[in-house]
Amino acid sequence: MSDPIHDPDSAGPGGSVPRLLEIMRRLRDPETGCPWDIEQDFDTIAPYTIEEAYEVADAIERRHWDDLRSELGDLLLQAVYHAQMAEEAGHFTFEDVARGVADKMVDRHPHVFGSESREKSAEQQTRDWEAQKAKERAARDRDGVLHDVALNLPALMRAEKLQKRAARVGFDWPEIGHVLDKLIEEAAELAEARATMGPDETFEEYGDLLFVVVNLGRHLKVDAETALRAANAKFTRRFEAIEAQLAAEGRRPEDATLAEMDAIWDAAKVAEKTLPTGRAAATGST
Repeated sequence: MSDPIHDPDSAGPGGSVPRLLEIMRRLRDPETGCPWDIEQDFDTIAPYTIEEAYEVADAIERRHWDDLRSELGDLLLQAVYHAQMAEEAGHFTFEDVARGVADKMVDRHPHVFGSESREKSAEQQTRDWEAQKAKERAARDRDGVLHDVALNLPALMRAEKLQKRAARVGFDWPEIGHVLDKLIEEAAELAEARATMGPDETFEEYGDLLFVVVNLGRHLKVDAETALRAANAKFTRRFEAIEAQLAAEGRRPEDATLAEMDAIWDAAKVAEKTLPTGRAAATGST
């Protein structure tokens, strides 16, 4: 009988996931597995999991579907890796993980899998989703509103989640004008700290300003992490235009003046105005 590890076709339809699980089991086998894989634990693998999630997001922004397929596979491997270590420790299995998330999706979509009407907006469905999540948190007897917002999230993303949690219990500005006022206030406090205080105070006020900027994005219904990634991409495109123009002249950025580089930047900015608007333009995709 063929070994599905070496002969994928022998695994049959739907056999790819069992094959992947078996590959991971063998990699972690204490006697015959890979020494590197055997030495790993949850803490050492977690950074790779985060990295793979970002690489999935990067492939999506670039609209590179072959890369997305590959990166999703790498991310799936991370789930399999953690599940294998959990099974070895007697915590849970990959089957438990898959069953749990399937049950969660059914429970959170009664308008699809239950008797609730589908005649409601996406915004209402989002509110219902959050309400269901709140019930689940209450059932788990969490200690507070902010208790289980993951510490290792990117700071902008965690700030938004903290604000959303607080807003659910009424701790939020009622209108966007109040957020703009707070933004101006925090900017003034940062300027004062820089002028009259030390680096610790400046650090603190800068963090407060960033936190309010995230809150402004939430009220504008703009995701701060996504918006900043788009701004990063835009900066990269325009700076690369500076490099390309100077290279055509036989020069490098350090050979040019700031005024020269600003002029090329402005020209690149004008040229971008002719590109399609929206997410594709913001990420440099075509």
